[in-house]
Order: sequence, then structure tokens, then C-alpha cells
Amino acid sequence: MVNNKIRPESYWKVIGKRLGRNKTAMGGAVILLIFIVASLLAPWIAPHPVDLMNFDNRLAPPSATNLLGTDDFGRDIFSRLLHGGRISLMMGLITVVLSTVIGVTLGIVAGYYRRVDMFIMQGMDILMSLPALLLAIAVIAVLGPGLTNAMIAVVIAVIPSYVRIVRSAVLSIREKEYIEAVRALGIRDWKILLKHILPNILSPIIVLSTIQFGVSILAAAALSFLGLGAQPPMPEWGAMVFVGKSFLSQAWWMSIFPGMTIMLVVLGFNLLGDGLRDALDPKTR
Repeated sequence: MVNNKIRPESYWKVIGKRLGRNKTAMGGAVILLIFIVASLLAPWIAPHPVDLMNFDNRLAPPSATNLLGTDDFGRDIFSRLLHGGRISLMMGLITVVLSTVIGVTLGIVAGYYRRVDMFIMQGMDILMSLPALLLAIAVIAVLGPGLTNAMIAVVIAVIPSYVRIVRSAVLSIREKEYIEAVRALGIRDWKILLKHILPNILSPIIVLSTIQFGVSILAAAALSFLGLGAQPPMPEWGAMVFVGKSFLSQAWWMSIFPGMTIMLVVLGFNLLGDGLRDALDPKTR
């Protein structure tokens, strides 16, 4: 006999189709893809060396030779933006990975173990009582300015949002019948957390991580703009805006183009995050 049964589509294949039908999410993905590819290929597609100074061509407006103009040292802004993308995107990736690992771990522990829940959440409440940027500035005030310390500051500022969302998701799952059944079989807690709870709370984690990627880049750029993150002459986008603010009246392109780059990348992550939220929503068909 010929088996005519149709195999059901896998969960992630269905999610991919939903995401593909979301034009807004696809627009965000295209924006991000352009910037990611351009940043990865920066050493090969940048028209000028990133630190090449030409004082005879300083503060030159956008032209065929310098697509986005030059800065106060005659360096090509377009080339610096391409190389700066590698720094900003890497900062976002590192901060999101660290904050996800730490925040998810603390959130799962807080949601599953009631005895430590109060202590973890009280610590998160203290962190959330301060605005994220102000908290990051306070951390840098202790650690000192610099790119690494800026990433640490952003991680500390972002962790509470992960802990709250993951904890609430775990609290809604830990009393489910299948969790009680697994627990009754004598399965160890760490196996229950990794094999039965974590896979069921991946959706909010994925959405939050996507959105926080843009937030982390924006926060790191803000710290660099304040002189607390990446320091000149490093071609980080926030640091470039910081340097260009002194020349707004005579060379607006020094700040406007890096600022627009930050805006577009953050917009791309927000659009993609919103699309993922809709695609992962079980109510969506």
C-alpha cells in the first residue's frame, strides 16, 4: 500500500514561513543583512584605509572621491563607517550573548526555585530602579571608560529585562502536568530545566534578544558619545558622532552619517524583533 499521509511541517519551518510573509520583518532583515555584509567585507570594499590622514582634504564634503566626506583629519568617513560597523556589531553580539546567558540562567533559577527567587528578584529590582543608561554610567564610573567596560556596563543594565521575562515564563510552566510527571519520575532538576523548560520558553528569549541587540548597540553608542565607551581614533559609530558634534556648523556629515547608520541598524533589529514576535505567537496562523 502507498502511504499517502502528509507529514506535518516542522515547527521552525512554519515559523520561517510566517516570518517570510511579514514584509516589515523582511525589510528589517534586509537592512541588517546589508550592514552585516558591508561590515564583514570592510577591508575589501572600503575605498580608503581606515586611518589614512590627508590634512589637505580635511572636512571635505561628500564627493565622488569621498562618498560621505572626510573628517577633521582628512580620513574618509565612509571607510570608517564600514570598519566601525565591525566594532559596533561585535559589541552588540557580545553584550547580547553575555546578557542572555546570565539573564536566562538567573531567570530560570528564580522561577523554578522559590527559595532563591526573592533574593534574585530583589537584586533585579535594585538594578531596574535606575534608568539603564544611568546605571551603565555608574558602572563605568567604577570600572573606568573604555570599550570593554562599556560592554560590561551594558550587560549589567540589560540583564534585569531577561530575568523578569524568563522568570515569568518559567512560573507559568513549572506547575504544568508534564513537568510534575517528569519530576515524579525522579529526573534531576538540571535535566528538567534544560530539556523540558528551556525549550518551551525559547520564543520570548529569541524575540527579546533580537530587540536587545539593537538596544545594546544604541546604548554602547550613547556611552561612546558621552566619552565613556570607545575612545577616538577608534572608528566606533558613537565615538564618530561624538567627534563630529564639534564640527556640526562646518561639516555636518561627520555626525549625521554615523547617526543615521546607528538609527538604521537599530530600526532593522526592532522591525525584525516585531516580526519574530508575531511569527512565534501561537495565536498567529
